[in-house]
Amino acid sequence: MPKANPYLNFVKAHATLLEEGRTLPLGGFESKQKANVDSSKPPVLIFSPHPDDECIIGGIALRLQNECGWPVVNIAVTQGSNRERQAARWTELQQACDYIGFKLVPTIPGGLMLVTAQSRNDNPAAWNQSVAVIRDILEANRPAVILFPHSTDWNGTHIGTHLLVTDALKQLSSDFHCYTLETEFWAAMQTPNLTVESSSSDVAELVAALSFHVGEVKRNPYHLLLPAWMQDNVRRGGELVGGQGKAAPKFDFATLYRLREWHNGEFRALPNAPKTLAATERPDSLFHI
Repeated sequence: MPKANPYLNFVKAHATLLEEGRTLPLGGFESKQKANVDSSKPPVLIFSPHPDDECIIGGIALRLQNECGWPVVNIAVTQGSNRERQAARWTELQQACDYIGFKLVPTIPGGLMLVTAQSRNDNPAAWNQSVAVIRDILEANRPAVILFPHSTDWNGTHIGTHLLVTDALKQLSSDFHCYTLETEFWAAMQTPNLTVESSSSDVAELVAALSFHVGEVKRNPYHLLLPAWMQDNVRRGGELVGGQGKAAPKFDFATLYRLREWHNGEFRALPNAPKTLAATERPDSLFHI
């Protein structure tokens, strides 16, 4: 007699947890005790294509805030393309950012519209106005670190946000310097270079904050799938970041990024930067500030 599949209960347990997750409340939780943020430090800016991206890719930002006292500012590039949902999405975004401790700044009332590569090509005058908005935000905040999507992150607004931020950086003076962390969600980066571990408690905070985006997660419960995505990032990061054939780091959850710096008007690689950041290591050790 062949032995029973030893992994059946393991897989069923995953499915059971997902079903249990569907019964959990969406948002409405009391904010946890806020991190002790040092307002004298230059901020971390997250350029979020849509409300909810700040939670999905915000693992390192949350750690910089909670462990190192860096202020984190979520720049709401758009409030979604559905005008009828924009006011509700803004309210949900405010609640999510308040819960997790991120400051929230809009680009313009209602958010920018038509942030896509096609708009960049077809309507350069409107595009340049949007670029100026992002340029002014960068100039006013002088961030230490910025997060924004990589150039092929599938979704049109994610790709557009990459172009928007890059075009804005090019308009700044040559002495403007910051570290850049390109992010991924809808499409994987071919060349990430940093795997950042998140603790279980941090992942729970990201999931809880994401659940405040009620209208979106009712449509697609990606808050419940975030832990699995972050587990898969460990698998991918083991070889995409560590090298083909290398063992994956012994992390439970992680987010992949491409770390570079903006220096003298262009992106510059950091060849000596670490490839992994464990939950036991200080995240500000990645940056020489």
